[in-house]
Amino acid sequence: MGDVGPKILVLDIETRPNLAYVWGLWEQNVGLNQLVQAGSVICFAAKWVGKSKVHFASDFHDGHDKMVARAHELIDEADAVVSYNGRAFDLKHLRREFLLAGLGPPSPHVDVDLLSVVRSKFKFASNKLAHVSVELGLGGKAETGGFDLWLGCLAGDPKAWATMRRYNVQDVHLTEQLYHRLLPWIDGHPHWGLYGPRFEDEDRCQRCGSPELQRRGSYMTKVGRYPRFHCKKCGSWSRARRRVGTVDARGVA
Repeated sequence: MGDVGPKILVLDIETRPNLAYVWGLWEQNVGLNQLVQAGSVICFAAKWVGKSKVHFASDFHDGHDKMVARAHELIDEADAVVSYNGRAFDLKHLRREFLLAGLGPPSPHVDVDLLSVVRSKFKFASNKLAHVSVELGLGGKAETGGFDLWLGCLAGDPKAWATMRRYNVQDVHLTEQLYHRLLPWIDGHPHWGLYGPRFEDEDRCQRCGSPELQRRGSYMTKVGRYPRFHCKKCGSWSRARRRVGTVDARGVA
């Protein structure tokens, strides 16, 4: 998108599990007095859409406080944050970390949760990122080796952390690729024209900012008609802001 347009941050976090005393391994109801240590964010990876650099910070490489502050700084710059299940997981975990660190809310942004798009628009056999990305030919997630990787990271093993970093960074790359594939299906995406040279830029795609728009028919409402456009780059549909035809609906039931 270049230097003009919304700043869109792709984000993925990894967390440590809760640590507790339990009496068994099945159908346990763990009380608060059994909780030894609550789970927390241990690392995150993030990149700006259209940029090559991936930002990574972790408890191991940077220390917890510095990692949390860096995540806050990046989100504070963003006009939109793209994630996979970010509304229910990544962003809620990070907001808790911000609160515990004494940080205020980052500046407002649009949450673009690709899991919500997949659930609402399509019917895949599984909505997991690992399945959807493979189905769309984007490749799969990096292998972790299972829970042993998390145990290695909690023990401070440099090799385990190197694997965790690759896994986290790959998830961000995968999420960005999926974002581009799903872009024409995303409702509520930041309107590119609002960030362009003019406040209202109807000569560019609302979602990707491409000038390759093709006039194709009209969008009809109950009282008006708007020019309709199809983006030849991302495939999304949009309409002009100004009507070209109206009717007098007064008195019409």
